[in-house]
Amino acid sequence: MTKDPFNPVDTEARALARSLIENARHGALGVLDTGEPVVTRVALAPEETSVLILISDLAPHTAALRARPKASLLIGEPGKGDPLAHPRITLQVEATFLEKTENLAKRYLAHQPKAQLYIGFAAFHRVRLSILSGLLNGGFGKAYKLGASDFSIST
Repeated sequence: MTKDPFNPVDTEARALARSLIENARHGALGVLDTGEPVVTRVALAPEETSVLILISDLAPHTAALRARPKASLLIGEPGKGDPLAHPRITLQVEATFLEKTENLAKRYLAHQPKAQLYIGFAAFHRVRLSILSGLLNGGFGKAYKLGASDFSIST
């Protein structure tokens, strides 16, 4: 019988997970596009238990998310030295396409001001990626499985 490689989730793990999400400017979004995996970089605007992204009809991942809203999002900056030594989190998310409102645009632009150039284009959609769970790698020996409730600020 093998030992479970994941540590019990604690306050420090929750804080690191939230910090990675709150400080992220982009992430790697993984979707299934007609059955084949596809990964693309997306710009992020964090919310409490989700992240907002802005995606175009020209991108294959837009159609993929419409067909299969569950996806994966990798967040974390590698920094100097061994890229695997730096904290990162892989989130299991569910996409919801949102109405184009002024409030959502302001929230997104607060984190991604350069998107002002194209946020109003008809082909761009605001999408909320609700966090379902996550796998946090905080460094050597610091692996955690987090549930949706672990991402709430009140946790």
